[in-house]
Amino acid sequence: MDRPAEDADADVVAKGRALSSPLRLRILRLCLHQSRTNKEIAELLDLNPASSLHHVRTLVRTGFLVAEQRRKGNRGAVEVPYIASRKSWHTPVDNVAPVLIETFLQETRDLPPEDIEVWRLGVKFNAARRDEMLGKLRAVIEEYIALPADDDGEATSLMIAHHRDPTAG
Repeated sequence: MDRPAEDADADVVAKGRALSSPLRLRILRLCLHQSRTNKEIAELLDLNPASSLHHVRTLVRTGFLVAEQRRKGNRGAVEVPYIASRKSWHTPVDNVAPVLIETFLQETRDLPPEDIEVWRLGVKFNAARRDEMLGKLRAVIEEYIALPADDDGEATSLMIAHHRDPTAG
């Protein structure tokens, strides 16, 4: 048997599973612009630290979170801060739409309406025009993903969803 191919397949499956959890996606978002310890992650998500650590370890094992230099915390305890590797954007995941939508809902549930801006557009395009539109949108997103964060920036998120409209008949 071809062991490298099996290992690669197992790696793809493990990465897909790691990204199939709204909670793990929220952890990645928390660690996107600022490294955070497991304790900080648990507090921000109102989780038991042991539960949080399970998810953090899954994300580290699959390369989506990176452990930074250990540091001394309060009362002299050793803490490990984690930062998102930004590899999740380029990792394909089967059936990811429901997970992304649930993650979005969880992250925005307690935001005031003025902190959320939503656009919705209905179009009727043939496959070629639809593919052109989606390609252009993806190119814009890819361009901005490649840019470094601004030191004086405010962290925000963007979600664009495209779907067949079952109400259009």
